[in-house]
Amino acid sequence: MRMLEGELALVTGGASGIGRATVGRMAEAGARVAVLDVDAEGARAAAAEIGGVAVVADVADPEACAAAVARAAEELGGLTVLFNNAGVGSAMPLHEYPDAEWQRLVGVNLAGTFHCIRAAVPLMREHGGSIVNHASVSGVRPTRFEGPYSAAKAGVISLTMDAALEYAPEIRVNCVSPGMIDTPLTAGVLANDELRAVVEAATPLGRVGTADDVANVVVFLASPLAAYVTGQNVLVDGGSFLPNAQADALLNHFVRGGR
Repeated sequence: MRMLEGELALVTGGASGIGRATVGRMAEAGARVAVLDVDAEGARAAAAEIGGVAVVADVADPEACAAAVARAAEELGGLTVLFNNAGVGSAMPLHEYPDAEWQRLVGVNLAGTFHCIRAAVPLMREHGGSIVNHASVSGVRPTRFEGPYSAAKAGVISLTMDAALEYAPEIRVNCVSPGMIDTPLTAGVLANDELRAVVEAATPLGRVGTADDVANVVVFLASPLAAYVTGQNVLVDGGSFLPNAQADALLNHFVRGGR
């Protein structure tokens, strides 16, 4: 089913991981796609695979971001879909984060999303369209040692809801919040069988997510099938957020007889 037939899409951070999977899924769904990434070689490779357009920019740089979005729209012949996927992360105790790392995490994850929305909205308003932002389960509930990342992703969720209000009815704005997804960024952890088993045991669906799992939801949200959906944050986490940790552990102990 070509859910995005005729759409003109821009994917930031599209050179690898979830971004690259989404580039492929959008092209399969009928969209013409531009790939924006700070990795020029990766952007060109991803675009070449689907006959798309490559643009290079750091989304944390407002001027470079605006120029890249404008160039992508010019090359595509317009812009109707934006997936704000570019992101970075790191982990350390909150009090140990240096200023530069705080600024990098907030600059790419939150400010970068804002920069792209600001650049894209004037190009999309006349004909309408859909924006999907990449948040995180860490933006819904805190994760130890990811304070700046969690704060930035919580900001993305809030920004999504605000933009959905401001730009309706012409533009729908939603976000996805992935849980643990098997990508190059998590490969170092998930390559360890013991650690992977810990994640799988904590996930009701019993497996680690794939980049395609997230890409499929992004394509749905960008498509006419989600025409009455805006301002939503969709968790793509295999159900890992479902348990009430205290009550679930206690009741599981009693119902299963301490087993």
